[in-house]
Amino acid sequence: MKLSKRVQQLSPSPTLAITAKAKALRQKGQDVIGLGAGEPDFNTPEHILHAAREAMDEGHTKYTASGGIPELKQAIIQKLERDNGLSYQPGQIIVTVGAKHGLYNLFQVLLDEGDEVIIPAPYWVSYIEQVKLAGGVPVVIDGKEEQQFKITPAQLKDAITERTKAILINSPSNPTGMLYNREELRALGEICIQKDLLIISDEIYEHLIYGGEEHVSIASLGPEFYKRTVVINGVSKTYSMTGWRIGFAAGPAEIIKAMTDLSSHSTSNPTSVAQYAAIAALTGTQEPVGKMKEAFKKRRDYVIKRVNAIPGFHCQIPPGAFYAFVNIRGALNGKYKTPDEWAEALLEKELVAVVPGSGFGSNDHIRISYATSMEQLEKALDRIERFVKQS
Repeated sequence: MKLSKRVQQLSPSPTLAITAKAKALRQKGQDVIGLGAGEPDFNTPEHILHAAREAMDEGHTKYTASGGIPELKQAIIQKLERDNGLSYQPGQIIVTVGAKHGLYNLFQVLLDEGDEVIIPAPYWVSYIEQVKLAGGVPVVIDGKEEQQFKITPAQLKDAITERTKAILINSPSNPTGMLYNREELRALGEICIQKDLLIISDEIYEHLIYGGEEHVSIASLGPEFYKRTVVINGVSKTYSMTGWRIGFAAGPAEIIKAMTDLSSHSTSNPTSVAQYAAIAALTGTQEPVGKMKEAFKKRRDYVIKRVNAIPGFHCQIPPGAFYAFVNIRGALNGKYKTPDEWAEALLEKELVAVVPGSGFGSNDHIRISYATSMEQLEKALDRIERFVKQS
């Protein structure tokens, strides 16, 4: 049977390839350390688990509205007002099956064949594929390392064509952890206003910032920014709820309605119990978030210090998320052509799984997730250092 062209054009995920290989080695009894997972290693906080149990006991296990239950929409509205200074009505909010589903629906309702979406690199692997699945064309701008992996207004202007429909901004970023400040966002947003582009703002890591920097939602910079921005967010990273699959989008009512209509023919609704858990996450105590952030900061500082001491490695200090995007070009030593080959050899010889940068738009880097225990990080970096010195 011949598969559809849209599926055939998808690129294999290097993250999944490394993960599959690591899993196969573990099944053989090998002591594999995985530094690829983009999820916190903490369990979901207890008050959120309690809310889910309570929801089940009260019989909240049936279908819900496609766009989410009213109580969760109200919790999201309160969160956006409290944390981001943004004011929305229920008709401007959709609850999705994770933030990834929110992005997927958005591209599906936004793009016609050949429409272009500007995506700064390094980028999260699914952005490119989701645009392609919607018939769109991803236009990649290189956020250079000397620019802290961020694009400039001049680069944005040069990339815009008559087919450009939107730009996607992810701050803090996966995979780099870098953060756009208020002035940088304003400069990019003003170009979008001039060119009548939609701004897609992926803010899933907004609460995982470790220094004095602040997260700024581009939608909060003024009425013109607000009315052309769709904010994508969720509870997965902040509250260690990756498996619960609850995300949300906030933006113009006509876009949100179209996304909701699409959900009614695909997922029907986000999981009922998970929605009640998400209410507890957004409205309950935020103390567990602070404890997780403290642990992530300690791990980040340790990882950056260690990797920058390894010959041929270089990594900037990421202000947010839980990734180190490490330039390893100097450690390839002519023995390996790409970080993909290097990462495969590292897994085979030292049983450490990292994600090569090719899936994120870079042929110079690897991504290390420090969303795992300090004990595992110490052991993994000892192995990586040994591998580099013996290569």
